[in-house]
Amino acid sequence: MTVVLAVTLEEERVRHRFTVSHAMKRSVMIFAVLALLEACQSAPSPGEMARTTTDTAPADLQLLCADAAARGAQIDASKILPVSSAKLDDQHYSVQLAANGKPLTCTVDVNGTVKSVTHPT
Repeated sequence: MTVVLAVTLEEERVRHRFTVSHAMKRSVMIFAVLALLEACQSAPSPGEMARTTTDTAPADLQLLCADAAARGAQIDASKILPVSSAKLDDQHYSVQLAANGKPLTCTVDVNGTVKSVTHPT
């Protein structure tokens, strides 16, 4: 009786090990198939991307505006931050700045010449 019980317990361990191993293999296989399907998706077209209607000013032009605003207001340039920007036409950008929390608007051309720095009303 002891021998039969030991054999039965050993068979149960083998069966359990096989079941766990089989379940893990199946999980890995499902994960691999999902990863392959995810990799097959293509990037969105330019028309589907977020920035399609407004061009932003290049970073160097935004920083030129911040520097001009700092000189005009006689404050530390590190206190003026570009917040947003938009292309006005082929030659000009509008850059929104925050100077110590107060809004400013700068107009700069594509060559880096600051045309104006104003307080919006």
